[in-house]
Amino acid sequence: MRVSVDDQRCRGHGVCVTLCPEVFSLTDDGYAEAIESEVPTELEAAVGEAIDCCPEQAISKT
Repeated sequence: MRVSVDDQRCRGHGVCVTLCPEVFSLTDDGYAEAIESEVPTELEAAVGEAIDCCPEQAISKT
């Protein structure tokens, strides 16, 4: 699975970083980014939870 954060929708709540810091981080401006676009199998459940919990629905997977 691949994952990305839409920087136009993200408002920097940081829920994704809290749920899966191995894949997401906050930029210096306070917005989320995917530091690992290719998600390891063992982190797919945590990334799925981050996608579901994102208040702005800014995370997508392919």
